[in-house]
Amino acid sequence: MWVQRTIALAPRERGLHLITGEVVEAVPELHELKVGLLHVFVLHTSASLAISENASPEVPRDLDAWFDRAVPEDAAWWTHTLEGPDDMPAHVKAALLGSSLTLPVSDGRLALGTWQGIFLCEHRDRGGERRLVLTLTGE
Repeated sequence: MWVQRTIALAPRERGLHLITGEVVEAVPELHELKVGLLHVFVLHTSASLAISENASPEVPRDLDAWFDRAVPEDAAWWTHTLEGPDDMPAHVKAALLGSSLTLPVSDGRLALGTWQGIFLCEHRDRGGERRLVLTLTGE
């Protein structure tokens, strides 16, 4: 089986946002697979994807705070500044975290660890709607 679709996620504020439920809901065919892969790709250069702890809200907040300190908005070396002070740092954060995830599917479910979830990492103050391409394959 091969399934591919593009979904739109509602705009979110800056931070890491758990989207596992939205992703799974968008590919109901996942439940038919004994074994497979789900590839998730974000179609933007100022947002990224990550697997992180889904139980404590402190974890995504702390990760976001670390990235804000590691990649500051007010750095004198930024030359790409026309789109606002959060734009170039957002591109750097997205490049560091990455634009895609490939997840195993086992017995009709994502084979994630107990405390793992899929996160959209929104690196801009007003990033807007974010689109994901979901590609599911398996048998």
